[in-house]
Amino acid sequence: MDRSQIEALLREVEAKRTSVPDALERLKDLPFEDLGFAKLDHHRALRTGMPEVIFAAGKTSDQVARIFMHMAKAGGNVLATRASRECFDGVLKAEPRATYHETARAITLEQTRAPVGRGTICVVCAGTSDLPVAEEAAVTTRLMGNTTELIADVGVAGIHRLLAQKQSLQTARVLIVCAGMEGALPTVVAGLVNAPVLAVPTSIGYGASFGGVAALLGMLNTCSPNVSVVNIDNGFGAACIASLINHMD
Repeated sequence: MDRSQIEALLREVEAKRTSVPDALERLKDLPFEDLGFAKLDHHRALRTGMPEVIFAAGKTSDQVARIFMHMAKAGGNVLATRASRECFDGVLKAEPRATYHETARAITLEQTRAPVGRGTICVVCAGTSDLPVAEEAAVTTRLMGNTTELIADVGVAGIHRLLAQKQSLQTARVLIVCAGMEGALPTVVAGLVNAPVLAVPTSIGYGASFGGVAALLGMLNTCSPNVSVVNIDNGFGAACIASLINHMD
């Protein structure tokens, strides 16, 4: 439940369209709902502007389905990341309106229109192998109310592919750049734009990439001052930061 939902509920009580007992019933699970194996933080959107998100990896399909169903009943948008198709099948039985995003490995339910961001978030990925991380970022930013453009397969090995996207890059308010291997792409993109660049190292690469550590270290050592780096494969985390920036006045 976010600020706008609580304000709407209070207006209904004021206008006598909702009784006080009914309002209390709807508010009873604030600040959290205890399911035994999980405590759902329904209050998070009110505190931080972003709702709690389900990290599906490591949870059983039944656990994810039950959490998803209870979050859906609270009335807001719901997102589960790192979810398998099997996990989605379980969620779909509990909540038929849910949507699965195969490449992003994400399950979403959009029930309310999130406040619209001020500009465009541009999600860029170096290679097609980086798409799962980039798609996770794009799905997340869109659910959070942001106009999002995804530009794929524009790595530095063929720099002309990136330069052909110059207009989109330079008109974005925030950029998320995902790359594995040596992780050079965010530095190159940052040198072309006057906007924040959120660099996401991916675990894509051969042995000496050390599962994304080489890309992470390369990004942390960038010479472009408008780059900030998140953890390996953390498209979701980059999307949250980008959305916060895009909603600032």
